[in-house]
Amino acid sequence: MNDRPRRLRRTAALRDLCAETRLSRHALVQPHFAIAGSGEQPIDALPGIARMGEDALLRRIERDRELGIASTLLFGVTSHKDPLGRTGEDPEGPLHRAVRAVKRRFGADVTVMADVCLCTYTDHGHCGVLEHGEVHNDKSLPLLAAQAVSLAAAGADVIAPSDMMDGRVRAIRQALDAAHFEDRAIMSYAAKYASNFYGPFRQAADSAPRDQGPKDRKSYQMDCRNRAEAVREALLDQQEGADILMVKPALAYLDVIADVAAAVDRPVAAYLVSGEYAAIELLASAGLADRGALVREHFTAVRRAGASILITYHARAALEHRWLDD
Repeated sequence: MNDRPRRLRRTAALRDLCAETRLSRHALVQPHFAIAGSGEQPIDALPGIARMGEDALLRRIERDRELGIASTLLFGVTSHKDPLGRTGEDPEGPLHRAVRAVKRRFGADVTVMADVCLCTYTDHGHCGVLEHGEVHNDKSLPLLAAQAVSLAAAGADVIAPSDMMDGRVRAIRQALDAAHFEDRAIMSYAAKYASNFYGPFRQAADSAPRDQGPKDRKSYQMDCRNRAEAVREALLDQQEGADILMVKPALAYLDVIADVAAAVDRPVAAYLVSGEYAAIELLASAGLADRGALVREHFTAVRRAGASILITYHARAALEHRWLDD
């Protein structure tokens, strides 16, 4: 008897039938950038992505919904900045207006996730309060909590704190509950690394650190050399009340996604960030690889690692061009 390991002849149908990892539109979240006014402002560093006023944003989300994307992560972009980022609480700011408009138009058909951070709204570009040239963690928490409550009042279904201040999930959960927004979820950026893949986003959101404080965010975002720390951070955020735990970026941190997914009992999200998107677009535009094959491989790797939610600028293209299993 021949006991050599047997290799099946894999037809396309058999490959699909035996696939261990599947890609579904239900896992996708499309990020959008909201600005005041109307129209669109293309983002040079993110081909195909634009900052959008209210009307343009509603048209884009309508198209997303027709394709099957039921969730969006919204970021506000504004030129009105101050030392404490209090403009991030303004109910007439671009993010708040966008949240209200989307919920008014689509209601429960679209899940609105709203970014909570200070970097877009501070004149120094850091995610927390600056004091004597350093970011002050504890003084930042009430501002983040107030911003979260204001976005919940605008209608956001999910509050997404991206600042990486210690204790901000507890502060936000307590503030939301006290304001009778107990039903709003928190998607915590639990393991957000001080990565080199964020450059295009910082151009899009006008959120890069400026001269007043540290030149980077390494004092509060995670060190790319650390792995076990990510699990500790995720477990702390889960204990403080996070409903979804995120790892960011995705492709360079697949091991971290797997570790976090194995340790927590909450859904795990992965943010396929702007630099990852730009790299795929650059390869494809230069004719060095097939765009759809790259996106599919990227998505599959992140899903295989354990993420159940994929936040990606390629969500719409993946459905328009039928790059997913469904």
